[in-house]
Amino acid sequence: MVLKVFFPSCCSSAESGILIGRWISEQNSAVILAVVHFPFIPVQVKQYLSELQRVTKVNVSVLGSWNNSKQEKEESLSEFLEDLGTIFSHEPWIQISKEGESKFWSCSTLQKRSNNHREEEIILVYYDQRKVMLSCLHPPLDTAASTAHEAEDASRLSAIFDTVAKSKVLFMTDKYDDGPIKLTHWQSDGVEASIIVELMKQASVPACMLLTFLLSLISGACKSRMLKFWPLSFLWSKLSTCEQLAHRLQHLQVISSNKKAQNQTQLMRKANIFVSLLIDVALGILLMSWLYRKNRIGHLADTLIPVADHVAEELQDLLQWLMGAPAGLKMNRALDQVLGRFFLYHIHLWISYIHLMSPFIEMILWYVGLSACLGLTVALCILSDIIALLTFHIYCFYVYGARLYCLKIYGLSSLWRLFRGKKWNVLRQRVDSCSYDLDQLFIGTLLFTILLFLLPTTALYYLVFTLLRLLVVIVQGLIHLLVDLVDSLPLYSIILRLCRSYRLAAGVKFRVLEQQDGKPLRLLMQINPLSYGSVVQTYRLPTYSCYPKDSWTSLCKKLFLGELIYPWKHKGEKQD
Repeated sequence: MVLKVFFPSCCSSAESGILIGRWISEQNSAVILAVVHFPFIPVQVKQYLSELQRVTKVNVSVLGSWNNSKQEKEESLSEFLEDLGTIFSHEPWIQISKEGESKFWSCSTLQKRSNNHREEEIILVYYDQRKVMLSCLHPPLDTAASTAHEAEDASRLSAIFDTVAKSKVLFMTDKYDDGPIKLTHWQSDGVEASIIVELMKQASVPACMLLTFLLSLISGACKSRMLKFWPLSFLWSKLSTCEQLAHRLQHLQVISSNKKAQNQTQLMRKANIFVSLLIDVALGILLMSWLYRKNRIGHLADTLIPVADHVAEELQDLLQWLMGAPAGLKMNRALDQVLGRFFLYHIHLWISYIHLMSPFIEMILWYVGLSACLGLTVALCILSDIIALLTFHIYCFYVYGARLYCLKIYGLSSLWRLFRGKKWNVLRQRVDSCSYDLDQLFIGTLLFTILLFLLPTTALYYLVFTLLRLLVVIVQGLIHLLVDLVDSLPLYSIILRLCRSYRLAAGVKFRVLEQQDGKPLRLLMQINPLSYGSVVQTYRLPTYSCYPKDSWTSLCKKLFLGELIYPWKHKGEKQD
């Protein structure tokens, strides 16, 4: 059976001593964690290892000896290291020796019961202890497609990564400590620390407590009874700005929570939310500084009124075209004039409203621009709501046309069932047979004829205003896609993948260093990072969606039947 010894590359130049680590009997593998140097007292080493096992919950023990002889091979030292196997009870006893400046190492195992060297194939695998400890091994995303062999390999690698990660306490001891045990590992030259990081950790505690208190007040105000009354409850549920503020409020509560992250997933989620909020606010402040520079708010307000007037004039011209003979089509003149005048009156009311609000437009935009300090996503949601308010007359036209068209479509389908001797059973939700008398058939024929000849005029108005509504919906949809992108993109994970790719491990690969007959095979274990697509898929943040995700078939069906598409509503509601 092949014996695999995972040896930290940082211990290659360590002085002679004993090897401590974990023995994984299921894999016939040994994970070396550190080298204990001479002189030491065996009792103290055993006490240190027992304390380490209690803290880390890892079965750490003395696995063998390490001989780094820079001169000729010393027989006395080799015999002494071999005799240590009788003090520390572990089987097999692994002996690794580095002979002078030779690039080949010798590795053997000793069976203490038979007191002889065991001849078996040994593979010596070098690994970067720091990278393995800081990395997080991710299982395959497509577990259904992964084979049993791949799952077994992942579990084996997970045992090695977990052993190194859980032994973090062991790496807190360096050669400058005054303790009785001297160790060599990746932090042997001093524990890595940063004064700035430590100061930030100390300062973050009162800051998080203050933020938690403020968020509790805001949450209490949002849940008060005042917001449950109409129209405040209506505005809170329909405006995308309110939805985005509530979404960001939840993010702030997650960040300021005093609960420690239980696993790597929760830690990465907090980090991704924090970086997303930071970048969102930074982009919002940049947008706000751009808006208030060179009086761009005033220029925008001066441009908004002429644009609204131009849109209204175009709509009036469109209605005048529909009231004539559009594209040479002969319409029902009476119905055409009624619908055209009805919509022209709405446009007149809308122009009057815009001109009435024109003195306050610049002041409103000035205060709206200040909201960009809350983040770019909040500013985009406000822009979406402003577009919805400015195109409210188009929405009304679309609703009127859709309701009238839908009424005629359902009326024609009901009357068509009357001709075939059928009717719709409301209780059973099915079509049943039914017998009609002569008067019912006569009235049904008249109504069917009237609705059929009025349908082209209604369908034309419905088609035009539906196209205008779809144009507005596409613009709002693009804005919401940008908001969802900023909200859901795991920026911290992407930056970590770019700068510290080993932190997000998808697996490992082995590179052959040296291979010679009679010597153990030496491999170098390297970490394969996750792909950027897998990083986004794994750590993508959940977002809210203001609109239902209809398929193309469902959307076309709704358009044909005259059902409303994307009305003002919040998630979870059923569409009319």
